[in-house]
Amino acid sequence: MHSPPADSPSPAPGPRTPSPRTAALTAAALAVLSVALLMLVAFSWHPLLAVDGDIARTTHTWAVDNPGATHVFRILTDWVWDPWTLRTVCAAAVIWLLWIHSAWWLALWVVATCVLGTLVQQGLKSAVGRERPVWPDPVDSAHYAAFPSGHALTATVVCGLLLWLLRLHGAGRALWRTASALAVVSVVGVGVTRVWLGVHWPSDVLGGWLIGALIVALAVASYERWPGARRP
Repeated sequence: MHSPPADSPSPAPGPRTPSPRTAALTAAALAVLSVALLMLVAFSWHPLLAVDGDIARTTHTWAVDNPGATHVFRILTDWVWDPWTLRTVCAAAVIWLLWIHSAWWLALWVVATCVLGTLVQQGLKSAVGRERPVWPDPVDSAHYAAFPSGHALTATVVCGLLLWLLRLHGAGRALWRTASALAVVSVVGVGVTRVWLGVHWPSDVLGGWLIGALIVALAVASYERWPGARRP
């Protein structure tokens, strides 16, 4: 009987799917942070407003003084990281789930999570009614209320869902690392562009990140526990 060579490589394990308990604990922590920030914004907590104002004024000065970078950021926020662009990417993932894997239940879960994210975003904007920054020399414009940032929330939800799908389908290490890097760049990048362009306060972006991550964590936790969730 021959023993395998001592230096024979073993296949690199892919990322593991988070357990329902881990997802639930993550959702609970994110819920506490999201509610805390929401209360601070809703009640106009002065220290938060002061930090928001200092950062916003500084970045707006940079935006005015660096029109080239501002133009690039406008392209990124209006086209590459626009919520509808990201929703289109998510729709392509849903088609892939249906066409290649016949994963009807999972595809429905992804669609429902994206819809929930949009409803939560719009509902909070109406409920909080926070005004956007106003500048005498604006470099960009935006509509609707400020909190939370829809761009940041949508990017977090879509990127979080896509990473979750890669985990579920056993993505290799190289693909996982590439996708994770792109997700981080997209989520952080879209937040930076919104503050740089002067259309959001920093806490709007932070709220979008927290609430978006909370929605993804709730989707993951509930999917793992729901009866029949593993059936295509």
